[in-house]
Amino acid sequence: MAIVRQILGVLRLRFASLRMTSRKIGIFGGTFDPIHHAHLVLARDALEALDLEKIIFVPAAASPHKLDQPLAPPNVRLEMLRAAIESELGFESDPMELQRPAPSYAIETIETFRQREPEAELFYLIGEDNVGRIETWHRFADLSQMVQFVVLGRSGEKTEHPYRAIRRHLDISATNIRNRVATGHSIRYLVPPAVEAIIRDRQLYREPQK
Repeated sequence: MAIVRQILGVLRLRFASLRMTSRKIGIFGGTFDPIHHAHLVLARDALEALDLEKIIFVPAAASPHKLDQPLAPPNVRLEMLRAAIESELGFESDPMELQRPAPSYAIETIETFRQREPEAELFYLIGEDNVGRIETWHRFADLSQMVQFVVLGRSGEKTEHPYRAIRRHLDISATNIRNRVATGHSIRYLVPPAVEAIIRDRQLYREPQK
């Protein structure tokens, strides 16, 4: 019986190890100002296409490439994000970048996730508009060794790059949403109702932006 128990113990450890190494987690960074349906649809597509366990949305304090862009307050962007994904299975949020001084560097975020999940495969989701400058990112060489990049394309056009892509034609952008609010136009169907309510109640995006 002792030998049987030992064998079962070894098998349990091996199966546990297999479960750990098979974990696949998506990390979706961005300012999410505001989060909208294109973010959510493409994230869901990525979750299913890549067979991810979950996608963690990480709102940035400020993008290193958009330091001159005015943003809604961090706590409000986080509130909108949490409201948008509240009932979405497989979606989570993490405020770590909002808790660090700006700008927000992806490598620092990924190093934190790697400490938490040393055996998981990490997939870093980026917008198609970031592909052209991705190699200029802070410590890009280190970052590229730690994650698999996944490009989320919503233009409907195929662009040349070496990364896995998730594509769907979705003519929705945060800039357009902010300008529609500023000019008194409806954003219904562009953002979840809970996000629309926060924008209205907090009186966000009252000034047109570029």
